[in-house]
Amino acid sequence: MTRYFAIAAAAAIIAIAGGTGIAVWFGRTAEDGFAQCRGSAIAGAGDIGGPFELVSETGETVTSESLLTEPSLIYFGYTFCPDVCPFDAARNADAVDLLEQQGREVQPVFISVDPARDTPDVLAEFTDYFHPRMIGLTGSEEQIDAAVRAYRAYYSIPDTDEDTYLVDHTAFTYLVLPGYGFVDFFRRDTPAEEMANRVACFLDAAS
Repeated sequence: MTRYFAIAAAAAIIAIAGGTGIAVWFGRTAEDGFAQCRGSAIAGAGDIGGPFELVSETGETVTSESLLTEPSLIYFGYTFCPDVCPFDAARNADAVDLLEQQGREVQPVFISVDPARDTPDVLAEFTDYFHPRMIGLTGSEEQIDAAVRAYRAYYSIPDTDEDTYLVDHTAFTYLVLPGYGFVDFFRRDTPAEEMANRVACFLDAAS
């Protein structure tokens, strides 16, 4: 079954060429305590993010409330992705390492949009390869759909019997802070150094 989500509310999101490029338009907020940290001003940021319930790579059911207790970088992808997801996961891991060198701990989170193939065991092997603290999440289609809707993300699984299918999906990384929720996103062309510097700015502004 083809699964498809494209939600236009505060932002208009267009996925291009298998998630390798995304165009987004954001307005400017009237008041923004994190404005100095943003790559782009975001209108309606309060509409992005929200509660979800998924299954962790250890097989346990987790909620956004129990999981997002520290600054987190959330990415929606899948382990069979041939190029985009591994690149982005590696970039996010590098940013987390750079932040750790500054004494800042940020949690990398990888949410699968391919539940049929991304079992907890598959996710655990994938995330362990990129970073020891990266958390992989999967779940039922309904659970994943709810998380995707919450973050105004997108994915589409082709209706095929082939087991080598590719999943079209957004390729943003979302920064979530305890007490604030979603505060910013990073495009996939953002280098790890820039991401780390911007995340550090948010952490300083939130402290």
